[in-house]
Amino acid sequence: MADEQRTADPSPGDRLTVAKTYKLFIGGAFPRSESGRTYPVRDHSGAFLANAARGSRKDARDAVAAARKAFGGWAGATAYNKGQVIYRIAEMLEGRRAQFVELLEATGQKQAGAAVDASVDRLVHYAGWTDKLAAVFGGANPVAGPFFSFSTPEPTGVVAAVAPAQESLLGLVSVIAPIITSGNTVVVIASEEHPLAAVALAEVLATSDLPGGVVNILTGDPAEIMPHLAAHGDVNALDLTGAEGDLRTSLEQAAAGTVKRVFAPTRSDFGRPPGTARLRAFLETKTVWHPTGALSLGGGGGY
Repeated sequence: MADEQRTADPSPGDRLTVAKTYKLFIGGAFPRSESGRTYPVRDHSGAFLANAARGSRKDARDAVAAARKAFGGWAGATAYNKGQVIYRIAEMLEGRRAQFVELLEATGQKQAGAAVDASVDRLVHYAGWTDKLAAVFGGANPVAGPFFSFSTPEPTGVVAAVAPAQESLLGLVSVIAPIITSGNTVVVIASEEHPLAAVALAEVLATSDLPGGVVNILTGDPAEIMPHLAAHGDVNALDLTGAEGDLRTSLEQAAAGTVKRVFAPTRSDFGRPPGTARLRAFLETKTVWHPTGALSLGGGGGY
């Protein structure tokens, strides 16, 4: 009997809480920051919640490499397939609704349940856009001559983004979803103060059908990490939704060195229905000309 008492499980009040340290999300995996640095994440009352990885310049470079590697396959996937994948993310998020509500409530966000529901709805919304981009943003062009001309939208490439600091889930989803809907891949820096919803979303992405590297999530200080992404030669565009003041100005200046496309909205109200600005922000237009009749020199025909 004495042996049984000594080996019995301790009561809950006698156990020490195991502090969780969340990692980065790069290339579909969860690596530690190469710097080995972490920082504490606290709830709205100041109590400790967990540790988050503090991403570095090397982590940013690794994330860009993963995004570039994934770009060809994701951009070349059919619109139907991309829609299915994004819808699957919404399903997975819906299935973990209670966890996300708890995380948002810990940060002091009001109407946390409504924010999670809106995030799911936003993903479903963009999943329905994947097979409509060509019809809405492309089309046939009237020309004077024996030619047929049409324009079609294509993804820009690798996008580096800063998520909003306060809307840690809905803001993050609203930034990521339109970028990948249009066939781009993304490296996003999550809210530094409230990163737990972002790392939980990374777990959702990892267990959905999204190919590794399409979305890469870094945690840490945007002012430390983002300048390296803004100047990176293999990053094609920036989304500065979560960057403000002097940081936004410096990132726009850094992007000019490699002529990056920059999307810097002056105001982001994620509670409103999304328009098309975020979809158009990272689309390029390719125009094709086909001869349709006999040419004056050499003859010939078209299709």
